[in-house]
Amino acid sequence: MMHFVLSILFLSLGFTTPSYPFNYMDCYSIPALNQKIISYVTTTIGKKIGHGECWELAAMALNLNQASWDHKYKYGKEIIPAKECVYPGDIIQFEGVMLRFHKGSREYKETMEHHTAIIYEVKAKDVFVLIHQNTAFSGRKVGLSELDLKTVARGKIRMYRPVK
Repeated sequence: MMHFVLSILFLSLGFTTPSYPFNYMDCYSIPALNQKIISYVTTTIGKKIGHGECWELAAMALNLNQASWDHKYKYGKEIIPAKECVYPGDIIQFEGVMLRFHKGSREYKETMEHHTAIIYEVKAKDVFVLIHQNTAFSGRKVGLSELDLKTVARGKIRMYRPVK
């Protein structure tokens, strides 16, 4: 029913529903473990978790919720965003990533050689609000920033779904 209502709403506003290899409308039902991850990390904004290393926020969120992970950088079941839903609470691992984007007339570059973040909000199919620490903008305290996957110029991004 929800899919039907949203489809009618999109069509009445002149939008067409995008074509995905899965039913993107099903992506509104956030898994229970992801909800618990988000509940925890919301309480950490502006605080330093552990020593302030980026991976410590994800590790603490997973450990507090008895999630299964390899205690390195594989934070659950790897997902492929082009084929699966991405939810708040999913974890993203950056390896050798450089972002290139414009603000006004200026071009900016940001590098993440080895960085871990949690998806805090899904704004659009490839646009997310991340919650993370050990960043240029929030230092070793937890903060929020936006990521548009279209700005990735190089490197690897892996996404993980927390699992029990």
